[in-house]
Amino acid sequence: MSIFSEDDRPAPKPVHQIGQDLSMLSLAEIDQRIEALKAEIERLGEMRVKKDASRSAADAFFRKLD
Repeated sequence: MSIFSEDDRPAPKPVHQIGQDLSMLSLAEIDQRIEALKAEIERLGEMRVKKDASRSAADAFFRKLD
């Protein structure tokens, strides 16, 4: 059991922030950020597909009620 609650823990710093100054980053750091952003784009795309399917199912259900 932890003496700190979940809410008191510091949030992890993001790997990248949109609009951040990139001039001081090494090539390896830039590559790391590109990979992190690609993974996030993939995650967003998957969530969009799920939400679209859910919305389509709801639309079809409510059309049957009309």
